[in-house]
Amino acid sequence: MSTVSRAAAIRVEDLWFAYPDGTEVLRGVALALEPGERVALLGPNGAGKTTLVLHLNGILTPSRGRVVVGETTVDDAHLREVRRRVGLVFQDADDQLFMPTVWRDVAFGPANFGVEGEELEHRVAAALQAVGAAHLAQRPPHHLSGGEKRRVAIATVLAMEPEVIVLDEPTSSLDPAGRRELADVLSRLTQTVLLVTHDLPFALELCPRSLILNHGRVVADGATWELLADAELMAANRLELPFGLDPTRARPPA
Repeated sequence: MSTVSRAAAIRVEDLWFAYPDGTEVLRGVALALEPGERVALLGPNGAGKTTLVLHLNGILTPSRGRVVVGETTVDDAHLREVRRRVGLVFQDADDQLFMPTVWRDVAFGPANFGVEGEELEHRVAAALQAVGAAHLAQRPPHHLSGGEKRRVAIATVLAMEPEVIVLDEPTSSLDPAGRRELADVLSRLTQTVLLVTHDLPFALELCPRSLILNHGRVVADGATWELLADAELMAANRLELPFGLDPTRARPPA
């Protein structure tokens, strides 16, 4: 069984997963995210990216292998703890926003964990401030723009004070201004971040490291600029850069 560094914020060890019809989606995935890293998870449609991230806080259970958060194995006995420590921001923000006001949406998670009074007020205010949405606190979520909903969805996770934040296609349906606002928010986060995205310029801007997943396996792991500059690797994994983007410009100085 493949095993990676025990110091990682999240470790995925020899992870296999098949759906009830027998279709294998993950085939021995092993990876590690170190504390404070921002890492992009790239790959074509059907590669298993969303299936993988749904294992990170126990929404799905592996057929074989395990996920470890710090030193805590993701299993039925630790789900409550794991779901506090690993926050998942879904692709569709409407899946996370269901209360009458933004404030109540952001308060929902910590309140369910017993946080109340001044501590709850502080958490909600801090989370909304972190994403630049304090002025939206009393607004109904369904009246917000796409970019505002995305930032509030992130705030609902931040209010839980997680160690790891996983975002699934966070730029989908955002206009350029919303995308820029989101990049500003994510660049300021101090938590470990895993960014699942088809938006390669966004990954290049925000994530020094990337993983490429294809056919249920991690096929590449390295500096984002270096992976995106490898034309053969990109073609083999159905990844394509926008015209004119030169990933080598993001190469750190020697």
